[in-house]
Amino acid sequence: MGTRKDTIRCAVYTRKSSEEGLEQDFNSLDAQRVAAEAYVQSQAGEGWTLLPEQYDDGGYSGGSMERPGLKRLLADIAAGDIDVVVVYKIDRLTRSLTDFARIVEIFEKHDVSFVSVTQSFNTTSSMGRLMLNVLLSFAQFEREVTGERIRDKIAASKARGMWMGGLPPLGYDIPESGSRTLRVNSEEAERVRHIFTRYLALGSVYTLQRELEAEGITSKRHVTQKGKVLGGGHFSRGALFHLLRNKTYLGLITHKSEVHQGEHEAIVEQDLFGKVQHQLDANSRRRGESKERSVARAPLMGRLFDAAGEAMTPAFARNRHGTLYPYYVSASLQQGQRVADDDIIRRLPGPRLDALIRDTLERWLPRFADPMSVLEEVRLTERGMLITLAGDRSVDLHSTAADGEEMISANSKRTVIALELALPLRGGKRHILLGRRSPRQRDRTLIAALRRANAMASSERGMPLVEAAPASPYDNRIQRLVFLAPDIQRAIVEGRQPAGLNLERLVKTNLPLCWDKQRKALGFELSGAPCSAP
Repeated sequence: MGTRKDTIRCAVYTRKSSEEGLEQDFNSLDAQRVAAEAYVQSQAGEGWTLLPEQYDDGGYSGGSMERPGLKRLLADIAAGDIDVVVVYKIDRLTRSLTDFARIVEIFEKHDVSFVSVTQSFNTTSSMGRLMLNVLLSFAQFEREVTGERIRDKIAASKARGMWMGGLPPLGYDIPESGSRTLRVNSEEAERVRHIFTRYLALGSVYTLQRELEAEGITSKRHVTQKGKVLGGGHFSRGALFHLLRNKTYLGLITHKSEVHQGEHEAIVEQDLFGKVQHQLDANSRRRGESKERSVARAPLMGRLFDAAGEAMTPAFARNRHGTLYPYYVSASLQQGQRVADDDIIRRLPGPRLDALIRDTLERWLPRFADPMSVLEEVRLTERGMLITLAGDRSVDLHSTAADGEEMISANSKRTVIALELALPLRGGKRHILLGRRSPRQRDRTLIAALRRANAMASSERGMPLVEAAPASPYDNRIQRLVFLAPDIQRAIVEGRQPAGLNLERLVKTNLPLCWDKQRKALGFELSGAPCSAP
């Protein structure tokens, strides 16, 4: 440690990986504590004093720092309440070299020493650190070897057809105490056979899902030892696909890519199971071919997101005459989920949107051979969309922008273009208006200053970086606008800033670095990510 203190405050930390034996009157945690307290008492002549607070983690692995006792210990260290941490063995503190380095860094930052009762080292010396790292390397090696031994045991047991834990599938119950054989649940087994039979009759998992929901047939319901209820709800399509492919119903046990004869009883006949697999494979091939065609016709696939951040993927609908209508649809609608009746647009006509984006990019990059190749993403907003181009495209831009289009930011990583939008629906009779119908309050002077500030900065790890001195007094005044919270910048571009917020007021405001404080200082009522800046 640093300066010698008259009283050295010592904290004892104890840990045990499993909960087994913790109910005993004198358990492993107690034994560790007695040994550590005896060691502290032996150093009483040096001014060592035991703190009354107990930092115990019973039933927590040393491979993670997510332990309540350890978190309280580190919090008290940060508060300056501890001088020495005493443990029975080094691996009680951690079994991970990475975590150990982080913990030691915290110790050194707050001038705290670390002592092991059975391996007495002091972390303030270089030799002590070396020996601790050597011992911790062996502790991590032991942990990895133990993990390999457990994995090998599980593989060997499954090869013998044993059920090695976890939640059993619908149709089976957890083995009786001391057994490794699944027990058939007669009522659930009949439900499983009904699902297989109905899929074969319907030929579609999507139709099957709707039928099961209408009939009130639900997934398996589990109640954990802590009373938490799992399952028991309507089947998702993914859960049905997994059920129909599950070889456990044939009396088999799978382990990775291997299949073994299980000890449990089969509840689905081989013939029925085989026919279902054949139908699933045939549907999968058709979906694969359809997907290839749809991808070719959907250039925005993987790059289009709605205002809630959900990916929008291609979907198709046919009218009664068989005419095909391509759309981009939000993931929640694709999965059949019910969504709130809000203002978020979750379905857009595909070809019209593709053409609109391509035309917009061709206006902004008229000399670029394939503008769509630099498109990074298109994100819908309340008032239109934001088009992001990969790389520094600001040097290429020669826009004859249409009304409602403007570049809002550009740096060495990307360029963002804002676009107001109104798309006609089928037949052109109705329109989707992306945006509220309240009047705009766009301040062109403020937007131009914000855009200039972003152009003067580069980006590193998603954060703005100012590398050069401002070229003029005006640039010096507006340069710090680049540090505004992203949602504040977006609101300014879209004309949603509070009344009275103009460039003059903005440059005169002493802007804090914390985004939450910025919102409060400028009168924004926006929800955004908080920050840890002072």
